[in-house]
Amino acid sequence: MNNKFSLAIHGGAGTLVKGLMTPEKEEKYKTALEEALEVGYAILENNGKAIDAVEAAVKKLEDSPLFNAGKGSVFTNKGTHEMDAAIMDGKSLNAGAVSLITGIKNPVSLARDVMNKSDHVFLAGEGAMLFADSLGYGLESPAYFYDELRYQQWQEIKDSDSFQLDHSLKKDSKFGTVGAVACDKEGNVAAATSTGGMTNKRWGRVGDSPMIGAGNYANNKTCAVSCTGSGEFFIRGVVAYDVSCLMEYKEMSLEAAATEVINKRILEIGGDGGLIAVDAKGTIAMPFNTEGMYRAFKTSENEKEILIYK
Repeated sequence: MNNKFSLAIHGGAGTLVKGLMTPEKEEKYKTALEEALEVGYAILENNGKAIDAVEAAVKKLEDSPLFNAGKGSVFTNKGTHEMDAAIMDGKSLNAGAVSLITGIKNPVSLARDVMNKSDHVFLAGEGAMLFADSLGYGLESPAYFYDELRYQQWQEIKDSDSFQLDHSLKKDSKFGTVGAVACDKEGNVAAATSTGGMTNKRWGRVGDSPMIGAGNYANNKTCAVSCTGSGEFFIRGVVAYDVSCLMEYKEMSLEAAATEVINKRILEIGGDGGLIAVDAKGTIAMPFNTEGMYRAFKTSENEKEILIYK
């Protein structure tokens, strides 16, 4: 029980151009990150499980309009919100995921219910909504998810064929995905990821966030990983599992494996973004190949940082 325990969270990676950020805004983001960090960390500190800590931290981020997940989700081509989430327990390799859901306040909790209360791993669309209904989930009105900035982002491109990864230069740098990884006192790891996808997305597009092994993965033998970035590339690169593989089969350290994947492999196929990862010893890695990544971590050895830029 004397394992080093730790938690890391992210709120998206991309073109975080310093000039676009007012000091007030920066402060808001840092405060929101810190609140989520402390909520998750308190669970670990009180002998709680990694899986509970990552769910709690991600819920807190979903409840903030600052991030593209839950309340702050971006608008689709039809002016709706389609959210994705995944959660995985490194001890049992149990996992749950949902995609293309609407009106659910905390998609990460529904993903956890898929893991614990169904025989499945991944539920999508109408079926996922029926499952939520069967568990008594209430639905928030569209007004709950309405954010003026997100709406304006969508208005700019809604009649075009373009879609917007939040972190492109033209945009206010509010973006991506949220996620958390944790290692508890028992040495168990877990990961959770949640997103509102891309602005003006069509045809039921699904990114890497809810895909086990692509945007989210956890295995006590290696690490827990939550990704953010250009989802199409993270799916092709099976990024989260790739980090685990390099540790398992090449015996790389967490830092070396995470860096190899983000600064070499994903760049080679044209992808950008970052990830947060933790191993069963509580070590944390947070590489990204973009201008910035909203990120924070805290460990039982009194290390704590809340960062935005490189």
